[in-house]
Amino acid sequence: MHFEILVEDQSGGKALEIIVPEIIGNGHNLRIHSYKGIGSIPKNLKANVDKRNRTLLGNLPATLRGLGRQHRYCKNFSAVIVVCDLDERCCKAFLRELNEVLNSCDPKPQIRFCIAIEEGEAWFLGDIPAIKSAYPKAKNKILKQYVNDSICGTWELLADAIFPGGRKELSAKGPQAIGQEKSKWAERISKAMDVENNKSPSFNHFRNKLLELIKLEKTA
Repeated sequence: MHFEILVEDQSGGKALEIIVPEIIGNGHNLRIHSYKGIGSIPKNLKANVDKRNRTLLGNLPATLRGLGRQHRYCKNFSAVIVVCDLDERCCKAFLRELNEVLNSCDPKPQIRFCIAIEEGEAWFLGDIPAIKSAYPKAKNKILKQYVNDSICGTWELLADAIFPGGRKELSAKGPQAIGQEKSKWAERISKAMDVENNKSPSFNHFRNKLLELIKLEKTA
């Protein structure tokens, strides 16, 4: 089976490069497209790609149209997974907007929308042993306060647990340093994750959708 995974940032892409093969196993093809932020869905869903816009949602309508056309002629069973953060959005309303984009495509690609609630770091916090393995000095008191998939400032909480000086010190270094540090977290924690035993409901939804597509391929 062939998977195309769209993710909003480089750190998310690094994590998925490690995590997805652990979930789907051997015998499948995987291509991950990492964007520069989430952006917003364009008002004109039929517009062509704006090469100046490297955001996930800004490119989503044109990207899904292109993948729909490609997959129509693909010999292998193919699917698209869109992975993005919920942030402060309403989940139901956001999914409705994403489905409006999909419905504007002809033909439609085989697709699943997977939303990290609140942020991608929620998937790391769903596996505290992985965090402790990657960062043995992580602060247990902070990690124990976290409620899975809660809206609480997820990356900031993780920073407080594992970065010297916490969110305050990291934020003072600026957005570029934050992005670089998130990429380090993604790589180190992902390598230690147990994909079968994660406490994040949104991570488990993502894992189950991948496995669901593999089962679907076998019956196609």
